[in-house]
Amino acid sequence: MPATPHIEQHFTATASVRDVVIGMSDGLTVPFALAAGISGALASNPHASALVVTAGLAEIAAGSIAMGLGGYLAAKTDLEHYVSEREREIRETVEVRDVEIEEVAQVFRDYGLSETEMAPVVKAITGDQNRWVDFMMRFELGLEEPQPKRARSSALTIAMSYIVGGMIPLAPYMLLSNVRAGLWWSIGVTLLALAVFGWVKGRFTGINPFKGGMQTVVTGGLAAGAAFLIAKLIS
Repeated sequence: MPATPHIEQHFTATASVRDVVIGMSDGLTVPFALAAGISGALASNPHASALVVTAGLAEIAAGSIAMGLGGYLAAKTDLEHYVSEREREIRETVEVRDVEIEEVAQVFRDYGLSETEMAPVVKAITGDQNRWVDFMMRFELGLEEPQPKRARSSALTIAMSYIVGGMIPLAPYMLLSNVRAGLWWSIGVTLLALAVFGWVKGRFTGINPFKGGMQTVVTGGLAAGAAFLIAKLIS
């Protein structure tokens, strides 16, 4: 009887999902809180909706650029750090060869292999410098080689996610002339978007989807509520 093949399904696009989460969560939360705060302060102003939209669009533009630049610099730093550490490991395999061989052996000792069992494996790994350095980067330093274009893709992903997220709480103000109606619609639409976003994030990252949805809703709701109350108190 033929055996059913075992197929492992692992989610591997963690870097891209992290960028979407960073951009979308901030995009939903920050403009939402800003719009709620301005609504609380300028509720009696006849041009309140236009002011909310103007300030919201300005914040989305500035926030997406800042967030995208932050993602770009973070990814560039990761790549530069990896290159620097790899160059150091290459030098050490030449200058302190015996020490580096012992470090390879120690990795296998930590996995419970005996000296006899690990000897041919250590010899095979240290017989090729590129393979040796790759092994040390992964198992000694815990570093994976970043993708060369990671910085640019990270910046674009974060920035676009921020823009998409930011337009959701702002859309009701753009469609409705009454700022109070816009505020209530913004609250409803944004909390729903936060719940859906948290649920989807949970599905991708392996956490409980309902827990993920509740976390994002509570975070966004608290931020907007605090901004609204502070604006009301000051005004």
